Amino acid sequence: MFANLLTNYEEAAAIILFGIGFTTLLLQRNMIKKIIGFSMMDSAIYLFLAAKGYIEGRGAPIVVNGVQSVEAYINPIPSGLVLTGIVVSVSVSALMLALTVRLYRRYHSLDIDEIATMVRKEEP
Repeated sequence: MFANLLTNYEEAAAIILFGIGFTTLLLQRNMIKKIIGFSMMDSAIYLFLAAKGYIEGRGAPIVVNGVQSVEAYINPIPSGLVLTGIVVSVSVSALMLALTVRLYRRYHSLDIDEIATMVRKEEP
């Protein structure tokens, strides 16, 4: 069992990182900490995809010296998914941070429970 863990340490690190991010997202009340947890989960997914897409002994999928054999190159799809995911996660993180700034300016708190209480008091 431990031999598999040592050979798949990238995947194990991705799972641990995802778990830390997920528990941070669920257990913290501070909105900034929730955003950090969400970003950790994103990074864990990218690490997992990159680890699964890499094959020892193969090169980048760029034809060099006329070698066109499929066995000479890694699969480019996981790399493309990681790059696309990074762009999307940066946009989502920017939107979450902008909304957090707006909420802080209005309610002077980053605590989700306090903000929810203030919102309930504002409702007619």
